[in-house]
Amino acid sequence: MNQVLIFDTTLRDGEQSPGATMTPAEKLRMAHQLDALGVDVIEAGFPISSPDNFLGVQQIAAEVRRPVIAALARSSDLDIDRAARALERAERGRIHVFIATSDIHLAHKLCITREACLERAVAAVERARRYCEDVEFSAEDATRTDVGFLCQVMEAAIAAGASTVNIPDTVGYTHPAEYRAIMDTLFSRVKGIERAVVSVHCHNDLGLAVANTLAAVEGGARQVECTINGIGERAGNAALEEFVMALRVRGDSYPFHTGINTGEIYRASQLLTHLTGIHPQPNKAIVGKNAFAHEAGIHQDGVIKNPLTYEIMTPQMVGVPSNALVLGKHSGRAALGQRFRELGYELDADGLDRAYGFFKLLCDRKKTVLDEDLIAILHHGNIEDAPQRFHLRELYVVCGTRRSEARVRIGDDGRECEAAGEGDGPLAASFAALEGLVPFRVELQELEVHSATPGGDAVGEVSLRVRVDGKELTGTAASTDVVDAGVRAYLNALNKAAQIHALEAKALEDSSYLWGV
Repeated sequence: MNQVLIFDTTLRDGEQSPGATMTPAEKLRMAHQLDALGVDVIEAGFPISSPDNFLGVQQIAAEVRRPVIAALARSSDLDIDRAARALERAERGRIHVFIATSDIHLAHKLCITREACLERAVAAVERARRYCEDVEFSAEDATRTDVGFLCQVMEAAIAAGASTVNIPDTVGYTHPAEYRAIMDTLFSRVKGIERAVVSVHCHNDLGLAVANTLAAVEGGARQVECTINGIGERAGNAALEEFVMALRVRGDSYPFHTGINTGEIYRASQLLTHLTGIHPQPNKAIVGKNAFAHEAGIHQDGVIKNPLTYEIMTPQMVGVPSNALVLGKHSGRAALGQRFRELGYELDADGLDRAYGFFKLLCDRKKTVLDEDLIAILHHGNIEDAPQRFHLRELYVVCGTRRSEARVRIGDDGRECEAAGEGDGPLAASFAALEGLVPFRVELQELEVHSATPGGDAVGEVSLRVRVDGKELTGTAASTDVVDAGVRAYLNALNKAAQIHALEAKALEDSSYLWGV
């Protein structure tokens, strides 16, 4: 079988990237895009870890029907039972159980023997099988595990009923030749391995995640666990877009295929960037801002004559839109809807109305609107990431050589309130004013301003990370006025905080919730 299954863990391992926390509504939105992308498995989350994580998995399981929906669980009864409950409405559910197998983890983290580890692994797979036939077992830190013991654990997990066994390079320690050797050993020594799909999950601590993944596929692995933009813990995970396009561009060396619709790659990347506020570095392969940019004269000349001189793939292959000027203030709603369709976005009537309202405001500030502007409109003006408790009504700022002053008026669940603040700069002054208007203790952790579109009249995108009552949340917004965008991004994060508070309050009232961690 030459097909490689794509197991996307953006919503689970990817969300563990610092600052990448998403609300249940945002996870659902991303899951629908992953469905459009064509991934085979969506790891929707770790249900036992929090009420909103449970709700996120539950909503995705209920609404996203084509892919397998996986939920992660440690090798404990409470974890497995909670994962099963979150997946109850899934069309195709999978419980993904794991336990560490390396001696360093057994001795210093779990404080158990190899024998106890083996018993827990078998018991976990057997319990998960009571709920569903599709059970995946992962040996955490597999690449630092004694290979003989790794074979023993894998054989036992398959015998207990695991249909997929995963060999994670949890700390990004291995290299391609070593990983390939591990695969060869497993396929030659593990009885019954032909009954299971062998999966790989690589981290990028040494910059080798995609290279290791390719080596493992050459060695017989037929499921790849990866994330959009390569996000994830520490240095991240194997990037889905890099692995998929490596197979497509170098089919001569890697005669494998996936079910990925590569034309949706850029849309998935942009949506994740909006939801998390984490931008890929400009030179990021496939989806970076400079991935298809050519500055050197000799390169530009070659690309004009034949793009293949310096491009091994075209922007269109991964869904990167053109930079053509497309619309202006005299354009109508129908023209806007048509251009969104050409870019691959089908909006319903309500969605188009919201986008058109933002579009008309933008046209008052810009002479022409680019495709990049339209994508910014879609992400920031069309779909709500959380219930909108707080709304910006008015913003007035005075800044210059003296300390900045700001006055902000917001709507809070139907009532309006106003406050003034001052600070070192217009954003600091605006945030100071907002602090007096919201019922949360807010600490600004990080703030970034990006140009979402080219030109002097560019749309500026503000991404920020705040700590609200001990929880880290992200907020994003876009405007031709970056102070306006900053205030809206701040309110975006506070709306998420309000939603999380409501979810936690509901969970405390729910006597069936398992406080098992």
